[in-house]
Amino acid sequence: MLPATDQERLDVRDYFASQAPDLKITFLQKVYSETVLGHRHDVWDIHTDKDRWWVITNPTNLYSQDQFPNMDLAVTFHLGLCLRIPVSEPRRLNARRILPFGETFKQIADCTAALSRADTVADFQAVGMRSRETLLTFIGAAQDWVQWECNDRPMRADFRGWVEVIFAEALPGREQKERRHLFKTLLIEAWTFANWLTHARAATWHDAEACISTVEHVLGLGVSLVIRFHRHVPEACPECGSRSLAPEEGRNTIDPDVVWERPVCGDCGWTGKPMPVDVEPLDEEDALALIERVGGNETDECVIMERPLRRIRKPTDVE
Repeated sequence: MLPATDQERLDVRDYFASQAPDLKITFLQKVYSETVLGHRHDVWDIHTDKDRWWVITNPTNLYSQDQFPNMDLAVTFHLGLCLRIPVSEPRRLNARRILPFGETFKQIADCTAALSRADTVADFQAVGMRSRETLLTFIGAAQDWVQWECNDRPMRADFRGWVEVIFAEALPGREQKERRHLFKTLLIEAWTFANWLTHARAATWHDAEACISTVEHVLGLGVSLVIRFHRHVPEACPECGSRSLAPEEGRNTIDPDVVWERPVCGDCGWTGKPMPVDVEPLDEEDALALIERVGGNETDECVIMERPLRRIRKPTDVE
């Protein structure tokens, strides 16, 4: 038997009552817990006035002990069900959508490298063109990554239009007026200067340097804001008001190769909504390290179902 809180017991009782209102629980205890990729699944042994059931959590489901007399078999079936439920959804989030601004920063680095080699007016103009393309890459990535709520979507390459959409939604309301104005002004001015430099016949090295420095600075600010907006990172903890927020990484059972991140308050422990941030395949040793078992009996016995499982029995089924 494993320790359980009163709230856990109440939650399991309420769940079982919702599934089997005609059955009366005579005995209930937590007997096993298995953590897979950071997701804990608790197993409860429930006796009723008529029969016995397993209740397994996260997501919660129940299994007749007539069909699953062995607990390990029930756990294996439950974990398999957890993996199969999202099969209709994309199995692998593409790296471009998880790290959408990687190409933006690569282009910034390319601009800086081009500046170090620039020596003629044509070279300086090319820096302006590269900077312009980098700004377009930023708004393109923002369009692909975030579902912006706008009725009249601008054309994909409409830089000014998308700057308006992005920062109106990421920084909404009258209280954000000055912040919104700052971001929009910086981006529009960087765009205007890059376009001018692309065609400036009297362009100088210092013009090219100013262009790259401005674009790099404003895109650093813009990318940071869009990422915080998309990952639902508040300025302060909504529970205690603390600004001691830090990112926490983890994985889940849907696709263990995807790394997820959520904001966590260092003072009260509040956690935000997890979002995918990277793709990092696990090797076999790392995958096994993500499984933690508590309770139950250690055995090497191989369990095979004696009868084919054609359907899962429900408490409401008539014998």
